[in-house]
Amino acid sequence: MDFDKIEQRSVIKFLTLEKNAPKEIYERLVAVYGESAASYSTVKEWSSRFKQGRLSLEDDRRSGCPISAVTEENIMKVEQMLMKNRRLKALEIATDLGISKQSVLTIVHDKLCMSKVSSRWVPRMLTPLHKQARSEMSQLNLDIIYEDSELFFSRIVTGDETWIYHWDPETKQESMQWKHAASPPPRKFKTQPSAGKMMATVFWDTEGVLLVEYMPNKTTITGASYAETLTNLRRAIKEKRRGKLARGVLLLHDNAPVHTSRIAKAAVNNNGFVELSHPPYSPDLAPSDFYLFPNLKKSLRGRRFANDEALKDAVHMFFEAQDKTFYLTGLELLKSRYEKCIDLRGDYVEKQ
Repeated sequence: MDFDKIEQRSVIKFLTLEKNAPKEIYERLVAVYGESAASYSTVKEWSSRFKQGRLSLEDDRRSGCPISAVTEENIMKVEQMLMKNRRLKALEIATDLGISKQSVLTIVHDKLCMSKVSSRWVPRMLTPLHKQARSEMSQLNLDIIYEDSELFFSRIVTGDETWIYHWDPETKQESMQWKHAASPPPRKFKTQPSAGKMMATVFWDTEGVLLVEYMPNKTTITGASYAETLTNLRRAIKEKRRGKLARGVLLLHDNAPVHTSRIAKAAVNNNGFVELSHPPYSPDLAPSDFYLFPNLKKSLRGRRFANDEALKDAVHMFFEAQDKTFYLTGLELLKSRYEKCIDLRGDYVEKQ
């Protein structure tokens, strides 16, 4: 029992027995207790009780214990409802079963061990044939890794294209920050990436970046331009990685139309590269997409660049700042992702 509450009730009782009006009693309580004084309606209620002969200062006892709605029957009903419709809201379940929302949350979280999560975006709804191709190609590449993993990672070169922006705003998640309970929450205005952007083609291996090329403004990548890029890649490998061409380059790139065009395929052969199998619609199995580019864009996000040259310098500085373990880690993730893809029977590999 709150002793301050009992103390004020004793004062109300005494002043009531002295024939003081509730309003006068309330004013005297405020003068002594200030903001912690009982409300006027409380003073009126207890003054009336004391006039009627009440002696006790404590609240009346309530008979029986509160009845819990968290019963086996309700647990079963909630589970059945969620199995039929996983998007039901707790309030909807509570209204339908005639129990409190808190009881529903207790059942869902504590008894059923369930939590509500949002859907994850995936590149495409995979068909059984797509999943089969992903599993088979993952197994083909795994076989090469298992045969000699050290040789595999010394030979592999991977690359892809990506857009980089003069201004790419932070995401809501990236702008999260700690705050005190009494502090106002930070606000973030919704903004869009700037119109200024460049298409960058990046090739890299376990030791670092081999080649970075930028497409001129208002131009697109074609089979012919990509074939020229592959020739430039061979030249870069020869200059930066002594002995790599002799071991044989394993080239991993995706199935974009320019990569699979006749002229690009011819350039792969002419430069002495061996293409690794890569299934369609599979950015989760492409190291540039799941590792290199996200880290690059995270470092650029929230920064403004006045022109293309400033943006190129920032990209160059990011690549130069990473040590060899950064690039090796990104490519070594391929092994676990291939294994996970097979375990999932070809489905998309979520974040690991």
